Amino acid sequence: MGKYQKAATYNKLVRDKIPKIIEENDDVKVVTRALSQQELADELKKKIIEEVNEFNAAESKEDMIVELADIREIEISLMKELRIDEEIVEKVRLERRKKRGGFDEGVYLIETREKN
Repeated sequence: MGKYQKAATYNKLVRDKIPKIIEENDDVKVVTRALSQQELADELKKKIIEEVNEFNAAESKEDMIVELADIREIEISLMKELRIDEEIVEKVRLERRKKRGGFDEGVYLIETREKN
């Protein structure tokens, strides 16, 4: 296999500059491929779940900020790939907030009971 040996397999979407950053270490060869539009949309959906899980595991406010920034970046990329206008998403968000409220009051629904 020559100079390089297999070190790690990731098979996941990464930010555009990550391969170059990794290859700045002369001892590492990076293997990548370009995703189709559909594959990219699918991988972005997986990635947002990964980042939400990382947000849930974050212990410091600084880590939470980093993870929220990653989630926002993926949200923007998803809207672009799915051809969803950010203004439309914001309009729907505001409509839903007006009709159903936000999460400002911390209402925690325990149960509902039907009349006999």
